[in-house]
Amino acid sequence: MPYVFLIQHAEAKSEEEDPERRITDKGREETEKIAEFLKRVGIEVDKVYHSTKTRAKQTAEIIAKKLGVEAIEAENLEPLADPKIWAEKLRDIKENVIIVGHLPHLSKLLTELTGSKEEVVKFRYSGVVCLERENGNYKILWFVRPDII
Repeated sequence: MPYVFLIQHAEAKSEEEDPERRITDKGREETEKIAEFLKRVGIEVDKVYHSTKTRAKQTAEIIAKKLGVEAIEAENLEPLADPKIWAEKLRDIKENVIIVGHLPHLSKLLTELTGSKEEVVKFRYSGVVCLERENGNYKILWFVRPDII
């Protein structure tokens, strides 16, 4: 049964402070904490996909490095992208993957995958939602935020 992990990018600097919106020191620390947690509990993934935005790329690279996999830039993971695109892609993927993205896209993707009619998780920077696919349906197994580990 494949697993999908949805992770909101780390805390980023404001656009005024940094037009590229790189992650903050706090964001880096929290992401490293989450990455260490994922490794410690034995999470194994084949790929880490991230949006084209710098903050998502930096977050994905920290996680991918800790888990010993490649971080791959992918289209249609930006904040306002259509969640149905990745919901369809994920139905064809048979391996465990992490998607590092943004709100509102991640929240909409989660509702699309679970068949919910409303927001089911309150995402947080560097937080991770674990989904399990069984018979084509996705169920939330757990959600971890960096402030609780």
